[in-house]
Amino acid sequence: MNDELFLNERVEVVAAFGEGINPCRPVKFRRAGGREVVITEIGLRHPTHPGRRMVHVFDVTDDQADYRLEFDSERLAWRLTREGDRG
Repeated sequence: MNDELFLNERVEVVAAFGEGINPCRPVKFRRAGGREVVITEIGLRHPTHPGRRMVHVFDVTDDQADYRLEFDSERLAWRLTREGDRG
């Protein structure tokens, strides 16, 4: 991500669940202002352990900007934590 903006924004996410290497895949998300972002590609996905919680991190794009979504599996909540220009 170039020119990153660090955020802590709660977002609504539509995700697909299935089998295989990536059983959870975010499809689109809606920001607080109502803007909907349709994900065209998922880059990296990895779990982290801040404290005792498991948080799944997804680097995604809509071909216009790059985003980092984090799913807190204990609180069942999604956050948009970064946004950056494509570059």
